[in-house]
Amino acid sequence: MAGLVAAARLRELGHEPRVLEKGTRAGGSMLLSSCVVWRHLKWEDFRAECPGGDESLQRLIWERLDESLGWLESLGAEPVWHDTENPLTTGRRFDPRALTGLLLEAAGGVELETPLPGEAEGPLLLSTGGFPGRLARERGLLLRANPWSEGDGLDFAVRRGGVTTPGMGEFYGRVMPAPPARIAEADFARLAQLYGGEARVFTEDWQEITPPEVAWHENDLAQLVGPRGWYVVEETNDRIEAARTAGATVVGRDDGIAVHVAAAVTHTIGGLQVDAQARVIGADGLWAAGVDAGGVATGGYASGLAQALVLGLAAAESIAAG
Repeated sequence: MAGLVAAARLRELGHEPRVLEKGTRAGGSMLLSSCVVWRHLKWEDFRAECPGGDESLQRLIWERLDESLGWLESLGAEPVWHDTENPLTTGRRFDPRALTGLLLEAAGGVELETPLPGEAEGPLLLSTGGFPGRLARERGLLLRANPWSEGDGLDFAVRRGGVTTPGMGEFYGRVMPAPPARIAEADFARLAQLYGGEARVFTEDWQEITPPEVAWHENDLAQLVGPRGWYVVEETNDRIEAARTAGATVVGRDDGIAVHVAAAVTHTIGGLQVDAQARVIGADGLWAAGVDAGGVATGGYASGLAQALVLGLAAAESIAAG
């Protein structure tokens, strides 16, 4: 999302950016998401939810998101929801395919299956989606993201003096059905096991680790479950039945129904240190947006798409200003 947003904004400002896409299609992980772009309704909730984050970046996203959503709508983006269904947040939900197509046209297209160049000529914005693939492999977790985000932008910037943020081991993810469940990209949202607040949680070898409370977003449960675990609930639900249909292990017990689950990485939270103009600290001529930039949601969870939208616009305007 960040790269397409930045390119579209640069074209508005009279520039002709090239957009290089490593993958075989545009849209990155935005295309696979539920496409809710949101912020915490209250500033103090954002700070409390993500206490380790860079306050200046958090403030930028919190203050600019509403106008940034207005910019998206000015391009012709039509919300599916005009607000979130959560009393703690506000934002918009879009159809991910429609939004990708709109931004792709506004960006002037992309050059597919094109990796990062060895050297950058002129300003370069990194928006490669963080390193969820790498982190998932290192932790033995599932991947709930596009298959191309392997840390290319991070490595490129670090080789040129870029500095990383705290929280390099943190991620936003979901608890999903464990293998042998079959999870296609189209199932990432539908098969998320979002009933953890009602479940007892166990390790793979049946040690109970149910937390005293669960956050509304359940990202904390993804960190807790790790590579494999179990949810036990008293009664089945639509998500459990969807998991069963997908081939997940769902078994009856004396105390209810047990679902074999695993954490899946959607995006990383740590990344490159950037300033409020999305410039990479320590690496002249480089900008980073989306989750290539770290330090926003450290210690918690915030909207990765909001980060992509606001930092993509900030980067474009900074580049255009020279």
